[in-house]
Amino acid sequence: MTIDPRFPEFWPIPATDYETEALAFCQNWLRGQSTFILHTSGSTGTPKPISLTRDQMKASALLTARTLGLMPGDRALVCLNIRYVAGVMMLVRGMEVGMVMTIVEPSGNPLAAFSSTSTSFDFTALVPLQLQTILETTPDRLLILNRMKAILVGGAATSPGLEQLCQQIEAPVYATYGMTETVSHIALRRLNGAGKSAFFTALDGVELGIDERGCLHITSAATNFECVQTNDVVELLTDRQPIQFRLVGRADTVINSGGVKIQPEQIEQISLETLVALNPETTLPRLFVSGLPDQRLGQKIVLVVERELISEEQFMFIQHNVREQFGNYAVPKEMIAVPTFIETPTGKIDRNATIAQIR
Repeated sequence: MTIDPRFPEFWPIPATDYETEALAFCQNWLRGQSTFILHTSGSTGTPKPISLTRDQMKASALLTARTLGLMPGDRALVCLNIRYVAGVMMLVRGMEVGMVMTIVEPSGNPLAAFSSTSTSFDFTALVPLQLQTILETTPDRLLILNRMKAILVGGAATSPGLEQLCQQIEAPVYATYGMTETVSHIALRRLNGAGKSAFFTALDGVELGIDERGCLHITSAATNFECVQTNDVVELLTDRQPIQFRLVGRADTVINSGGVKIQPEQIEQISLETLVALNPETTLPRLFVSGLPDQRLGQKIVLVVERELISEEQFMFIQHNVREQFGNYAVPKEMIAVPTFIETPTGKIDRNATIAQIR
C-alpha cells in the first residue's frame, strides 16, 4: 500500500488488517489526535503501555527529518512493525514531512518483492536482521539501497559482520540509539563510508548525562523536556555539543563472576569480532553471553549460540582474545547451543526466556 499524506483523498482501500491499522493511525494523525498509546518492546522486561503526546512525536519526527535532509515528496519504505515506536514513528515522519510512504507488513526481507531496477526509495528504517538478509540473500537489491538518502538500523545491536557488509552500501547507513520513552532515536552512529564512527552522536537539542552507575539520562523536546533515566552504561566522550558517547552495555545484565563485575555486551562484541577475523566470508551465528549459577564463582560466564556450536578452535580463539582484553574472570567457561532463541514481539533476543530453557 502506497499513500501520499498530501493527498489523502487518493488513499487506497486497505487490503489487509495491517494496512487498515496503518491507515487508521494516519487518519487519526490528520484529524489532530493529541495522545497516542504505544508499548515498549519488552526486550528488558514486561512490555508496558506508554502515553506519548502529539507534540513529542512531532518534535522527534522533524528532528530526524532535519538531520537526514528528508523533504516533501521523498519516498519512504515503512517496513517495521507499526504497533511499536520504531514503526509508528516512520508513519509520523511521513505524515509530518509529506513523504510518499510505501507500507508493507514486516518480514525478514522487505525488499524481496521489489524490482532492483525499477524500485526507488529515499529513506527506510530496518532492524539489523532485515538488512543482513537483504545483503546476503538478495544482493541485487543493493541497487535499491544505494539510491537512498539514508538508511536507519535499530532495534538491536549491529554485529561486526553486518557493519562489514554495510561497507558495500553507497547510501549513508546509521545505527540508532533510543527507546519508546524517548520517542524513537535520540542519537545516530554512522556505520559506513567516510563518516563511519565507533561513537553515537546526539541529535541537536538532546541533552545527555550519566548517573552514579554510569548510566545515561536523556532530556529533549521528544521527552517533554523531562529527564529519562536509562539502564544503559555509556562512556561519555564530551559534555559539549555535539555530544558523543560509546554504548558499553546494560546495568541490569552485569554478571558477577568471582566478585568481578563483567559487562556481557563487551564479551559478545569480542566474540563476534573474533569470528569475523577468522572467516570474513561466513555468516555469523546469533549469540549472547550470560551468567549461569556456579558454586565456586557465583556466576560463570557462558557463550550461548543459536542452532550449532561454533568450532572448538574458534571458541579457543574467543577465549584467548577475551582473556587478553578483560582478564581470566571474563573468559567464557562453556559454550551452549540452543535450537532457536526466544524473541520479543519486535524480534529482539529474549535472553531471560532463552536462558530459562537451558536451566
